[in-house]
Amino acid sequence: MYQRFRDRRIDRPARLRYQETFLRRDDFILPLFIVEGRGVTQTIPSMPGVLRFSADEAVEYIKPIINIGLHSVILFGVPGKKGLEQAWAENGLIQQSIPRLKDIYPQLEVMTDVCICSYSGDGQCHIGDNDRTCELIAKIAGSHAIVGADAVAPSDMMDGRVFHIRRELERIGKAGVPVISYAAKYASNFYGPFRDAAGSAPKHGDRKSYQMNPPNSAEALEEIRADIDEGAAQIIIKPALPYLDIVCRARTEFNIPLIAYNVSGEYAMIHALMEKGLAKEDIIYETLVSIKRAGANRIITYHTPWALEKLDVYQSL
Repeated sequence: MYQRFRDRRIDRPARLRYQETFLRRDDFILPLFIVEGRGVTQTIPSMPGVLRFSADEAVEYIKPIINIGLHSVILFGVPGKKGLEQAWAENGLIQQSIPRLKDIYPQLEVMTDVCICSYSGDGQCHIGDNDRTCELIAKIAGSHAIVGADAVAPSDMMDGRVFHIRRELERIGKAGVPVISYAAKYASNFYGPFRDAAGSAPKHGDRKSYQMNPPNSAEALEEIRADIDEGAAQIIIKPALPYLDIVCRARTEFNIPLIAYNVSGEYAMIHALMEKGLAKEDIIYETLVSIKRAGANRIITYHTPWALEKLDVYQSL
């Protein structure tokens, strides 16, 4: 006698009855690219459907998405002119955008990406010295916390930056603001469209001296453990799809909220398949549920608007 596994898949009700992994609306974090000015909306050719916004336009853009269940955003500043001081300036792009969003949507979780690559002239995430860079990263994080960021997320991959940020947050009386660390961020080829969107492509060299080496797995756990020991409240693994094994290992190893970043290249790759007629939009749900199945608590993804609109189509009768 043999088992009848097909009975579990014979029709939609059966498949839903036996489904093990479900997505929820509060699983999703929407990335927002913020530019200077007012009334500005810019297309990003390498990322179909993704836009850059001035702060006022970002407020309007997310309104209908909030109405269908958006809980969280993460902000990326895209300055018109390069200059490191803009990254922590009181009137900086992100420093102005945070209170604007929080005033209108007080329940919205506003996270901020903390790095210098979009502001530096060479597109690198450091200034040549690890510890001095950490001090600047901490200064940026502090400037975000002061104006109301719900969480700060350092993405630079400098050693010790969580320690420096926690010390700065305590100094300015913002110790309660959590650090969500990009603890395992790999030197990936999947970041190209993001660098186009954020104007952060390196002008020389690459980032292999500080972002993780793709063949390494055990080292990712070391990086994560170090950031937790320094005070990270949550961790981010980036990219998601090529590193689902890292997501799974981290979920098994650590009892801490885990976020996977479904990055720009993954997003663009899926849209290229759909545009060529080689995949239906079901591929988006398949991708997102695979990340959750691997162990991620939440997902940063450009597919967030689609997911919030379509979840019921895929997960209810």
